[in-house]
Amino acid sequence: MATRHFLTLLDLSQDELHYLIQRAITIKNELKAQGPVYAPFRNRTLAMIFEKSSTRTRVSFETAMAHFGGHALFLSPRDTQLGRGEPIGDTARVLSEMVDAVMIRTFSHAGLEEYAAASSVPVINALTDDYHPCQLLADVMTWTELRGSVKGKSAVWIGDGNNMCHSWINAARQFDFQLRICCPEGYEPRRDILEAAGDRISIHRDPAEAVLDADLVTTDVWASMGQEEEQAKREADFAGFQVTEALLDRARDDALFLHCLPAHRGEEISETLLEDPRAVVWQEAGNRLHAQKALIEFLLLGRVQS
Repeated sequence: MATRHFLTLLDLSQDELHYLIQRAITIKNELKAQGPVYAPFRNRTLAMIFEKSSTRTRVSFETAMAHFGGHALFLSPRDTQLGRGEPIGDTARVLSEMVDAVMIRTFSHAGLEEYAAASSVPVINALTDDYHPCQLLADVMTWTELRGSVKGKSAVWIGDGNNMCHSWINAARQFDFQLRICCPEGYEPRRDILEAAGDRISIHRDPAEAVLDADLVTTDVWASMGQEEEQAKREADFAGFQVTEALLDRARDDALFLHCLPAHRGEEISETLLEDPRAVVWQEAGNRLHAQKALIEFLLLGRVQS
């Protein structure tokens, strides 16, 4: 199979993405059932390059490789020649000779694309400043597990038009649901990403109006990694955009709340929202493991019969 990369949700077809969601659910159920050990990656290695800190991403990918009988290598700029100025393409070519796949969590999406262009093994985007597609696999998986097909349903993004918002836009395109983006003026997502999604996306300014009769509500921190110096300004600009239990009451009775975590209680969410039964963030976080197992399996082995 030709080398496939996963840099955004658009790198896979709609059919392939639907397969990944169902495969992830199957893998999760088989793990719970404690069936025969499935270890297709004995003697295979995933390099994990981290330029940003991580909890869920590192633990889920490393655990996924361990469960599959493989090995994950943690690489930071302090520990590699990337931190001393080695060209991205040179590192990509070297690692292609040694490992079976590479996962990168970094700042520049253009740098990730440059790495993938030089790599002869699959490259996975584990977060850039522009996209976070692995998180959306877990999010859509969670939504599907709990409510069935997401096609034709409505999701609401409340907050900054950031990398998570961009990936939610791509998810609306690929999984065919409506996405309402509610953000203050000046915090809209990139225009080209919005325009490519067409009429699946609408922009709103009033959270109370945006969430009305929605099937799902989601948000993220107001200041992402690298934006800490903007914290005070963003808190002022996002006043009134906090997701609370009362706001969720305006959505459908069976609406769900997602958050990619970490969450700042008292800022983008109320102090007690994560204890609300509509908040399924712990299941969402755990599903990072299963969705990424399905992704790694697909990139290295292709489709597997469930």
